[in-house]
Amino acid sequence: MKKQDFYFALPQELIAQEPLKDRASSRLLVLNKQGEIEHKTFWNILDYLKKGDCLVLNDTKVLPARLIGQKKDTGAKIEVLLLTRKEKNQWETLVKPGKKARIGDKIIFGNGKLKAEVLEIIEGGNRIIQFDYDGIFEEILDELGQMPLPPYITHDLEDKNRYQTVYAKQEGSAAAPTAGLHFTPELLKEIQKKGVSIAHITLHVGLGTFRPVKTENIVEHEMHSEYYIVEQEQADKINQAKKKGGRIIAVGTTSTRTLESIADKNGFVKAASGWTNIFIYPGYHFKIIDCLITNFHLPESTLIMLVSALAGKENVLHAYEVAVKERYRFFSFGDAMLVQK
Repeated sequence: MKKQDFYFALPQELIAQEPLKDRASSRLLVLNKQGEIEHKTFWNILDYLKKGDCLVLNDTKVLPARLIGQKKDTGAKIEVLLLTRKEKNQWETLVKPGKKARIGDKIIFGNGKLKAEVLEIIEGGNRIIQFDYDGIFEEILDELGQMPLPPYITHDLEDKNRYQTVYAKQEGSAAAPTAGLHFTPELLKEIQKKGVSIAHITLHVGLGTFRPVKTENIVEHEMHSEYYIVEQEQADKINQAKKKGGRIIAVGTTSTRTLESIADKNGFVKAASGWTNIFIYPGYHFKIIDCLITNFHLPESTLIMLVSALAGKENVLHAYEVAVKERYRFFSFGDAMLVQK
């Protein structure tokens, strides 16, 4: 299967640059396995959820991980993006411009409120950086850091919380699980009133989610690894719904990848934590997921490949053509799609 099999033409102006004021007012394209399409608003998701279903949300929280500082010796501007915490005060980072961040270099942020030293340059050009500060790192990061918005969003974000889901809890992501951005507390309450159980899992989204597929044959693509946690109470909710014949509805590709990584051959899950690099593309046999709520993704991305595995490549590409024609908004701050069996 070739990368170009998942290409579609997307006008630049359809890439959403800002979130809507009302999260649940985004549009919703409903696609079934037969390829039939309906056009709704996101609040109408209530009409497609049934008593006994289980909605699975990824409660990861995005770190304001983009820091703008200056080199101590020259005052040159340096941008540091936190990727993975190695030890308490040591992080793997992406530094721009990299050539200005040599081993031993010191960087100052917020007039010295946060200081850093480059300890090591690792494979791929990333830097291991040691931070020095007084107080609580997360509070300093919340004050000085900016949200690491995707590269296709060029506008500044006025409210940091609009790149967080309303149920975000576990800090650790470099990017938001954007399918969840459409939910409001009010909508979630209405969903529960309908008899739908809500389970929370955690998968910390890495910047690898934006990494393009570079191999022509998609099977040769090496997927990035991301850390997940599924607690026993949440696993029980999912399994209980499954046993009673309810559908498992994943909110986002991150929830899908987590559940498919830990599900057994019978479609049940156990409490677990670890790293997953599962790559889902057409031909994959789903073990647990019945339906998917997701955003509209980049052409030739691993994300559109995952959606195509569930709904069929032809159906998905046709739905994307319709979405372009109907002027849906694309990517992180864009509109949503419900894929249902």
